[in-house]
Amino acid sequence: MVAAAKSKSTRKTADAEQAIRRLLKRGERVTFQAVQREAGVSHAFLYNHAELRPRIERLRATARPVGAATAPDSDNTLIHTLSQQIIELKKQHRTEVQALRDALEQAHGENLDLRRQLTRQGTATNHIASIAETS
Repeated sequence: MVAAAKSKSTRKTADAEQAIRRLLKRGERVTFQAVQREAGVSHAFLYNHAELRPRIERLRATARPVGAATAPDSDNTLIHTLSQQIIELKKQHRTEVQALRDALEQAHGENLDLRRQLTRQGTATNHIASIAETS
């Protein structure tokens, strides 16, 4: 009886290993559910297996989405294109920020000039008013 159970477990393990290889070969994600369906074994068997569980968990965590294995060049091209767009946007952002800083600096300068003019005019107006009062 023990030998039969061990033989059954060995056969299920081999079936699960083959299922994992087939999933990888087809570029499909390796998950407990996918291995269970492919191998015809139970979830409990996979979760309780000391060697299969960590392997499936590792493959599940590092697996690429379906279709990614068939077009690695398009992934690299997409990444490169998006990276270039980000670089251009950052450059544009820096240019716009610098233009705004320059405009702000100019506005501060104009504001200071206007305040000085007002102060001079106010002083002159006060001086004229004090002369008019004394006459």
